[in-house]
Amino acid sequence: MANFTRRRFLEDSLFAAAAAAALPAGRAFASPEADTTSPNDKLSVMVVGLNGRGGSHIGGMLGQKGVEITYLCDPDEGVGNRRADDVEKKQGRRPKLIKDMREAFDDKSLDIVTVATPNHWHALAAIWAMQAGKDVYLEKPVSHNVTEGRRAVQTARKYKKICQTGTQCRSNPGTIDAVQHVLDGGIGEVKLARGLCYKRRGSIGPAGIFDPPKGVDYNLWQGPASERPITRRRFHYDWHWQYHWGNGDMGNQGPHQMDIARWGLGWDGLSESVISYGGRLGYEDAGDVANTQVAIHRKGDKTLVFEVQGLEAKPLRGAKIGVIFYGSKGYVVLTSYTSGAAFDLDGNLVKKFNGGGDHYANFLKAVRSRNHEDLTADILEGHLSAALAHTGTISYRLGKKVSIAKLKSALTFVKSDDDSMETLERTLVHLKDNKVDADKTKMTLGPMLKMDPKTETFADNDAANAMLTREYRKPFVVPGPEDV
Repeated sequence: MANFTRRRFLEDSLFAAAAAAALPAGRAFASPEADTTSPNDKLSVMVVGLNGRGGSHIGGMLGQKGVEITYLCDPDEGVGNRRADDVEKKQGRRPKLIKDMREAFDDKSLDIVTVATPNHWHALAAIWAMQAGKDVYLEKPVSHNVTEGRRAVQTARKYKKICQTGTQCRSNPGTIDAVQHVLDGGIGEVKLARGLCYKRRGSIGPAGIFDPPKGVDYNLWQGPASERPITRRRFHYDWHWQYHWGNGDMGNQGPHQMDIARWGLGWDGLSESVISYGGRLGYEDAGDVANTQVAIHRKGDKTLVFEVQGLEAKPLRGAKIGVIFYGSKGYVVLTSYTSGAAFDLDGNLVKKFNGGGDHYANFLKAVRSRNHEDLTADILEGHLSAALAHTGTISYRLGKKVSIAKLKSALTFVKSDDDSMETLERTLVHLKDNKVDADKTKMTLGPMLKMDPKTETFADNDAANAMLTREYRKPFVVPGPEDV
């Protein structure tokens, strides 16, 4: 885990390019200083965002003692009513269903807000909830961009709120033991960690102009993002593949695997440099995120690589969604969220790791102790791991399409313990196996970006720094550093 003194230093660091400061007009939030949680009281919970991970939040909270879901919030009335029916059957009392989370913030009996909205809402929902005096369980990625993730950390510390990140691997004994084996020198000196997202993602269909589903308050759904029409056929979930709302698999899956990789490498801050390449290949559709991407992060003498292969893919050392640590005496492969194994340099099995945990229970323990250090995945950890995904995406989005020859030439100058050519060659084989001619189609190569991990800004690159934040749509504005 990150050094506490280092955390404090980073928490006090301010971005050069800050988002404009504003809060929803006319809202009178409950005093954040008032601690409404007693270890002996039943904890009152609101789940915000009820599709996808929202269902997991509901199940996770209903499985805990001393907890009651009192509010459900979603701008989709149909989804909300179905979830409310389900909760009523399971807990014996129907939660109040609302479309706007702010309606519940003045309720002093409400203790906890869990956030499972689309990504563009994550940070602001958490910040508003903590400013209103609530503790927060926040899905990954904790932010849609780097700046707002840091704001969420600052808000948690200022109001002394418990904020857990939904990177549940941090609570799984299998992952904990594997990472500890790496940190203890079990595979020797480790200078490279590789995260993998080899997950088939199909086309989301051609772009068009579509109406929101009946019963959806599209104004509330858009929230902080600037006004745009719906251009994808499937309204729910496929927002992941449009940068205006989502972060692609670099930001969807990446915060899980890069979190583990960063943990095992001992990184307590962002990288010092990043370069990324890839493309949306194999089909043309309404999506604009990369479905094939490699990001190479460097800090000191250590390297973190994250790979996205969104077409049909073969496993690497037995892993498709996982992490590989490469050591001087062997390697560790995590092949799932709960299990993995250590091997010697000849590939002989040395040790197995296995076991799942209860991330929600860990969160509630910290809520009751009022000590954020009891969390296995404090908001700071979530911010740093999400920010690695975001900075990789920034390099990619600033890139240009190049020939394979130019891509190979550029990567020969990338200082890395990873064999960049081997990674590229595997990527090219992946594309060829999926009948994608990379020479004809071309991939996008981003610039090598230098970053100051202390200030979390890029050196001498105004275009990259501008992408650390975004323009917000009033009144859904992420506050600046002085207004959290």
